Amino acid sequence: MKNRRQMLTQSAALAGLAATAGWLPATALAYSKDAFDAKSVADALKAVGVAGAPAESKDVTITGPDIAENGAVVPLSVATTLPGVKQLMLLVEKNPNAVVAIFNTSEFVEPNFTTRAKLGQSSDVYAIAVMNDGKALFAKKEVKVTLGGCGG
Repeated sequence: MKNRRQMLTQSAALAGLAATAGWLPATALAYSKDAFDAKSVADALKAVGVAGAPAESKDVTITGPDIAENGAVVPLSVATTLPGVKQLMLLVEKNPNAVVAIFNTSEFVEPNFTTRAKLGQSSDVYAIAVMNDGKALFAKKEVKVTLGGCGG
């Protein structure tokens, strides 16, 4: 019987073989260090290849609390009904690193994701849909963090 460590090692080796053999999509292994290191929303968009300013859209939705009692664990969701979405991004304007999450999508993936984020202080949170043609659409929501959270 294999222990947990042996199973994890074997799984990682199989995933590496699958990736090199072309069995996994390239976007499954995509990681944009420049985007995650970005200090502002504009820098993050530039790092993922968005040309120009994003346009506000009612087809991109962001959900989250109006007031977060604990800034360390804020539930956020991003979704869209638009066809041709390449990526969905969650960004927090006043965090030290703006990008919370980048979700790569395709026509086989429903563009609807939920995660939890850490907010250091009250801030605007952006949900951005990056389209296949490079354009970006966004929705914005203000989330206030109470004193019981990570900031005020």
